[in-house]
Amino acid sequence: MTAFTPAYYEALIRRYFDACNAADYQALVDCFTPDAVHYFPAGLPEIPWRTADTIAKKWQWCVETLGSHWTIERIIVSHDKPEAMIEWTHWKNRSGTALRGAEWYEFDPESGRIAEIRAYYASPADKSVAINELVDFDYAGRGYHLKSE
Repeated sequence: MTAFTPAYYEALIRRYFDACNAADYQALVDCFTPDAVHYFPAGLPEIPWRTADTIAKKWQWCVETLGSHWTIERIIVSHDKPEAMIEWTHWKNRSGTALRGAEWYEFDPESGRIAEIRAYYASPADKSVAINELVDFDYAGRGYHLKSE
C-alpha cells in the first residue's frame, strides 16, 4: 500500500476542481475510484451520483447548462487518515447566482483516488437571492471569493 500524504490529497482536490471547471471528462474520471459516490442534500434530481462516469458527466452538464464554475475557499486534510474537508463556492454564472457549502472527502487508501464526497450546503437553496450563503457571515472580511473567476 502506498502512503499518500496530506499534500497529495490537497493536490488531488485542486485537480478535481480544475477538471470540474474545464468540464474535462477524463480528468474528472481520473480523480475517482470507478465506484465513487457523491452525496448531496435533498432537492436535486437523480442523487446520489454513483460511479466516476456519472459524476464526470453531471459536472460537464452543470458547466454546459448552468455556466458553473467552482472556487475552493478552504481545505483541511487529515494528517493520519485518508480524508479531507473543504469549503467551496459554486458559481452558476448563467443565472448570476451562487451557492456556498462544504464537502467531506474519503479517499481510497490503495489508489489515492476520491472514493466518496458528502456535500453540505451553507444554507437552503433559496432561489430568491443571488448568492446562497450563511446569514451575517463576513465572506469578504474572511477573504472568500465574491465573484466567479
